[in-house]
Amino acid sequence: MTTETLVPFNQALERYEPLIGLETHVELGTRTKMFCGCITTFGAEPNTHVCPVCLGLPGSLPVVNRMAIEYTIRIGLALNCTIATWCRFARKNYFYPDMPKNFQISQYDEPLCTDGYLDVTVDGQAIRVGIERVHLEEDTGKSLHVGGATGRIHGAEYSLVDYNRAGIPLVEIVTKPIEGTGAAAPEVARVYVTELRDLLRALGVSDVRMEEGSLRCDVNTSLSPRGSGVWGTRTETKNVNSLRSVERAVRSEIERQAAVLDGGGRVIQETRHFHEDSGRTTSGRSKEEAQDYRYFPEPDLVPVAPPADWVAQIRATLPEAPSKVRARLRAEWDVSEAEMDAIVNAGALDLVAQTVAAGASPADARKWWLGELARRANDAGLELADLPITPAQVARIAALVADGALNDRLARDVIDAVLAGEGDPDQVIAARGLAVVSDEGALNAAIDQAIAANPDVAAKVRDGKVAAAGPLVGAVMRATGGQADAARVRELILARLTQ
Repeated sequence: MTTETLVPFNQALERYEPLIGLETHVELGTRTKMFCGCITTFGAEPNTHVCPVCLGLPGSLPVVNRMAIEYTIRIGLALNCTIATWCRFARKNYFYPDMPKNFQISQYDEPLCTDGYLDVTVDGQAIRVGIERVHLEEDTGKSLHVGGATGRIHGAEYSLVDYNRAGIPLVEIVTKPIEGTGAAAPEVARVYVTELRDLLRALGVSDVRMEEGSLRCDVNTSLSPRGSGVWGTRTETKNVNSLRSVERAVRSEIERQAAVLDGGGRVIQETRHFHEDSGRTTSGRSKEEAQDYRYFPEPDLVPVAPPADWVAQIRATLPEAPSKVRARLRAEWDVSEAEMDAIVNAGALDLVAQTVAAGASPADARKWWLGELARRANDAGLELADLPITPAQVARIAALVADGALNDRLARDVIDAVLAGEGDPDQVIAARGLAVVSDEGALNAAIDQAIAANPDVAAKVRDGKVAAAGPLVGAVMRATGGQADAARVRELILARLTQ
């Protein structure tokens, strides 16, 4: 990978104004593919979810997936788009090895959804991102380039193609140019994709797992001299597959393009590849000359004309927007904006909400999901929602701690056991004997032993230095195997030695 000259970000923004746009591809969560009955399960053995239709064999005919149309309308409505009363699919003709038909069934000049917007907030400022179009198409297969250093076709020894993904319903959401964001442009891009991901998840139309490719983003970036009023030449960074990388890709392109312009060169209109390891982009293919995809109406499919009453029914089922959910929960839970951001960034909003609904206090729900459980998920390389523990079980553990039946140490042991599949919290406590020692006779005996073993410490406490009681509390906790209530132990020790 060649090293290109970069201009420091802040210096680039002194002379140039960035313009960004995003094209987000979303694999819909339908059970079957867009035009055939093959299932869409991720991770199957290569080329096992294929049929004559998605392989493009002669004589096969496509049939539109009604649920994919409904999901696309849901997305369009949630993005405040106008829903077409009549639209058509078109053939987009180009040859890729992972395109079995040598054309893609897509939408060209007659998309299903147009002219919408999504509001986002960056550093307390509301920004309206315009949506140009939401159109429906079929995904391609997946190429695996074997050998070489980059995993790309250049330098590979050979390539393999898996057509399981070919034909999966794919929605493309295209923004209008996003102007006037200045130094915030990279963050605006990340926040927009984050908000869009949360919205799609709330709509139930996709699992939006970027690591599995069900949400992919192409990032368009250009620079123009400040005050020129002329848009610069854009580049398109393809298939950026993490939220952090969306921000880094914009920032990197601003720094690179500024160096090109400062050196008297011109930015080439091209695709770029983003490299996670370096945070830089490298050249892909030129787009200086418009490619002729020879679009024409798909002859094997009739036009799509969603009835107005069906669109109205879909609109009536839309859930509360994630931004409104966050505002409502923030008020109900009495948390700061920073605390709410921490919950959202951890992917814990739904989990905390469900834990509160199961009876836990908002503070306790946040404590366990963002603390102990977030650490367990990180150690296991899992998302929080993939941990084998339910919000109801977390709420029960929180209740047991609040009632004094468990302390935090014992609660962590219970969590370990639940995650290991040993049962619900109450079953674990009974099986392991993990309840807090509440027999004050046993506690007083342990306190007597601790005082006898630590006479110097006991003397300091008797002299009024109550802060010195820590070693005595620790000794009792060790003697009880951590199953005592530390606060109650401290109370008993001070009562014994200061009266």
